Amino acid sequence: MPVGHYENFPVASLLLPAPLRAPIEVIYRFARSADDIADEGNDAADMRLAKLSVYQARLAKIAGGETPDDPLFRDVAGIVRSHRLPLQLFRDLLDAFAQDVTKKRYASFAELLDYCRRSANPVGRLLLHLFKRTTDSDLARSDAICSALQLINFWQDIEIDYAKGRIYLPQDEMARYGVNEDHLLKKNCDAAWRILMEFQVQRSKDLLKSGEPLGRSLPGRVGLEIRATVQGGLLILKKIQKANYDIFRRRPVLGAFDWPLLLLRAV
Repeated sequence: MPVGHYENFPVASLLLPAPLRAPIEVIYRFARSADDIADEGNDAADMRLAKLSVYQARLAKIAGGETPDDPLFRDVAGIVRSHRLPLQLFRDLLDAFAQDVTKKRYASFAELLDYCRRSANPVGRLLLHLFKRTTDSDLARSDAICSALQLINFWQDIEIDYAKGRIYLPQDEMARYGVNEDHLLKKNCDAAWRILMEFQVQRSKDLLKSGEPLGRSLPGRVGLEIRATVQGGLLILKKIQKANYDIFRRRPVLGAFDWPLLLLRAV
């Protein structure tokens, strides 16, 4: 699995049909490179936004029937045209990454879900377009899986994101459970913190499982890939629970010995 915001997503896995690995790899390169602009290095915010606007301009060229000179966007143009992929989904990803540059707190879960709608859900929808499975129910289940995986990634990375000045925990829910930013600063895993995180974990689990039927409805290796991905998210949540919600001292990740178990559960 890739690192960063996409570490819980299936990307060009050997489980996938060979003809789809190349276009999925292009989607990943696009998302990863744009995410790095927003998240990595020492550029000032205005420089990050300017670089992301260049990406938007190149998408506009593709929309106008042109093929940009940049190698990445040549590949994007190729898969968009050959697979009839909606360009808006690429634009949504860029919009979310630009938001990461400027927005550091989320007032409510609704705000956070809107971010997931643009930062995570487009990846799953693009995959479904490649698979030619875009019914309303398939898209809704994909959105549930992708949003849940994004949330799980947030709970994994609370400490990492806080070091970058970001908190993805909804502010109203922090206040409701008696948790404040001092908990993150001091890595205070007290009873209030554990209750808040238990709530986040259970809600993420419910959302992930609501999308689980997608893995059973998609055929062959594609369905197996989705089922394995769902199992990976569930295992991360179990590791958070096992650590008694202390993600500060024990970041939950999938290890090499987890993969055989995930595949067995997926099968």
